[in-house]
Amino acid sequence: MAITSAIVLFAVIWFLTLFIVLPLRTRTQAEAGSVVPGTPASAPADAGLKRTAWIVTLITVPLWAIFCAIILSGMIGIEDFDLFHRFGPPPLDQ
Repeated sequence: MAITSAIVLFAVIWFLTLFIVLPLRTRTQAEAGSVVPGTPASAPADAGLKRTAWIVTLITVPLWAIFCAIILSGMIGIEDFDLFHRFGPPPLDQ
């Protein structure tokens, strides 16, 4: 795995984790009781993005390490996804 692939894998896992964690424990302005004029009542009262980013990063790093280990060990390769034998030359037994 090249360094670029590792960085892209980290970014994909990070954003997927972000989209899972972001709505958890979010209080809306309507729940907090103070809706800022010009914003919808469903907008978050305090997003807490710095804390959320740290939580997402702490979850992402071990997941990324596991995925990198699986890819680098060869347990899962591109051949495992080639269901219709379209990724390369046909097998020699045909």
